[in-house]
Amino acid sequence: MSATPRQEALRAITARAPLAPPDGDANPSLTELFGSKVFNDAVQRRRLTKSVYQTLRRTIDAGEALDPEIADAVADAMKDWAVEHGATHYTHWFQPMTGLTAEKHDSFLSPVVEGGALHSFTGSQLTQGEPDASSFPSGGVRATFEARGYTAWDPTSPAFIRETNFGATLCVPTAFCSWTGEALDTKTPLLRSNEALSKQACRLLKLIDEDVDHCVSTVGPEQEYFLVDRELYHLRPDLLSCGRTVVGRRPPKGQELEDHYFSASPQRMLNFQMDLERELWALGVPVCTRHGEVAPHQYESAPIFENASVATDHNMLMMEVMQEVATRHGFKCLFHEKPFDGVNGSGKHNNWSIADDEGHNLFSPGSSPHDNLRFILFLTATIRAIDKHADLLRASIAHSGNDHRLGANEAPPAIISIFLGSELEGIVEALIEGGEPRAAERGAIKLGVTTLPPIPADTSDRNRTSPFAFTGNKWEFRAVGSSQSISLPNTVINTIVAESLDYLATEIESGTGNRENVIQDVVRRTLSAHQRVIFSGDNYSAEWEAEAEKRGLLNLKNTPDALARLTTDENLALFETYGVLSRRETESRANVLNEAFVHRLGVEALSMMQIASTQVLPAAVACQTRLATAIQATRQASSGIDLAEQEGLLAEVSGLIGRLRAAVQTLSSAHEHAEGDHLPAAAAILFRDEVKPAMAEVREACDELEGFVDDELWPLPKYHELLMVH
Repeated sequence: MSATPRQEALRAITARAPLAPPDGDANPSLTELFGSKVFNDAVQRRRLTKSVYQTLRRTIDAGEALDPEIADAVADAMKDWAVEHGATHYTHWFQPMTGLTAEKHDSFLSPVVEGGALHSFTGSQLTQGEPDASSFPSGGVRATFEARGYTAWDPTSPAFIRETNFGATLCVPTAFCSWTGEALDTKTPLLRSNEALSKQACRLLKLIDEDVDHCVSTVGPEQEYFLVDRELYHLRPDLLSCGRTVVGRRPPKGQELEDHYFSASPQRMLNFQMDLERELWALGVPVCTRHGEVAPHQYESAPIFENASVATDHNMLMMEVMQEVATRHGFKCLFHEKPFDGVNGSGKHNNWSIADDEGHNLFSPGSSPHDNLRFILFLTATIRAIDKHADLLRASIAHSGNDHRLGANEAPPAIISIFLGSELEGIVEALIEGGEPRAAERGAIKLGVTTLPPIPADTSDRNRTSPFAFTGNKWEFRAVGSSQSISLPNTVINTIVAESLDYLATEIESGTGNRENVIQDVVRRTLSAHQRVIFSGDNYSAEWEAEAEKRGLLNLKNTPDALARLTTDENLALFETYGVLSRRETESRANVLNEAFVHRLGVEALSMMQIASTQVLPAAVACQTRLATAIQATRQASSGIDLAEQEGLLAEVSGLIGRLRAAVQTLSSAHEHAEGDHLPAAAAILFRDEVKPAMAEVREACDELEGFVDDELWPLPKYHELLMVH
């Protein structure tokens, strides 16, 4: 019998040699490599006149309005630098509401009358582009016949070069808006939210005699992902269409032995990681950490903190480069939050903080955190923000992939709470009660081995089950999905913290008497009102779910419920008040996110029906035929043999075939009903309540059949192959 495509793929994988490093220096100097493809500060300083450079830096560093007079000079220098790197085209690189990036390439070529051509790139071409806006999701802001949209250069995020074997392109990070000036992207609201945060942070700092011109939110997103071999990936229609497996029986060995976390990477995976880091370093992405994650074939890469807008650009760029490098090494990189049932999914831990214009982290406690007034004020503002606006924070990470992951053992639950650690929690309690916080007992951890040094003890343990945890000098929002842009979560965090900073500043300004006493009273009242959101225990426990309900905390378990909170009157007013999103822009985003939920589940349902009907059912029927033929042949050979067990097996397979066929018909009807003429929010509810349960029935029947059908008949690469073969 000839080998099946699945068997041939497994043979090819085991015979594959590791990819050789590129020609030339395989180990370039990291300091020379880092940022070598970026029009960064060092390049700007060399190539721009002093006055132009200083004007541009004021825009980048202090947030001053861009002076149009310098645009031609910057464009010319940027073009010359790009051409020297082999660039023939430029593109305005932007982030529409697809959750991906977009680009339209234009040549530097400019024909001249005498014949021939020159390189040309003007200030107007740098600062503004005009892509078609009609085919991007707008949530109702733009109609199909309203095609005009504009991209606007974001000078705070440096331009960079993307190369292939055939040439290079200058990529200019931009914002994207409609002809009416409404944001059609994810970057514009993030930039607006940072301005709102900066304004309120500076205002509060001035009340404690700190004169700061501007502040920025800083982010370091940890990116989790799976690698699977491309040979096997192309034999899985569900991975191709959905990014996750919609059928698949759990393997005999998954992550039960806990042997994958921080394990040594196989050579092929390590080659990919090293190649990836070289590419990212050249693009100025400060990736610094790599390690194996909990599940087999699951990994994490994490960068150093950057300005939230730049960090968002770099994370989107990282995901693009990861796919390209993975292809070179014969892998497919999976960013779906739950590509495999029964093993951990992937998140994107969003580490968030605030820095002032001198780079001071406003969440860095002093030598005695309880004596650090600035720290306590910003801590108080964040606690209030998370409690008061937990619904928005939950809505910011609501999408179909995350619905599979939230609340499982690899992700925090949908109940938004804060972990502070024992020392900070004690300080908060003391501030509420008006007492004196106890001093920290830090000391050292003694390991009991003379050759090992004592380790300085941190002030508290970590809580990996908490959605929003304080981790020393930053907040880790662990609920963000791995496939998701971090722009919306950080837009929300910036906005809700800005609102709380505004609240604290207003309360302090309206107080009378000694300023220190006023601040103490405002902090005490605020913490007392919002202490309920603090929880340091096991967020997975049933006891916490019951306790959270008693405390009045929301538990929005699915995307439609979470997105319904995005457009409450209170939240529409919040975004509008701080100039982050107009009511129309917020409502449009709710529509876009509901539509994305519907479309993704629609693709998954259609893929599941196709796989069940054209691959699983034929394999099951072939197995059924083999069993029936074998039983008939045995009975003809010897009528005295007891065939009850074989007949029972045949009946079980036949019953599963009938069950699967009925489940597919139910799913088809549910999908057809949900796909009808419904508003996005209503359609999302139908997909949640009708399509998803029907999909679960189909999957259960398929996965049971996988346990019965002959291995050589089963057409789909199995979990143990996808997760273990490399």
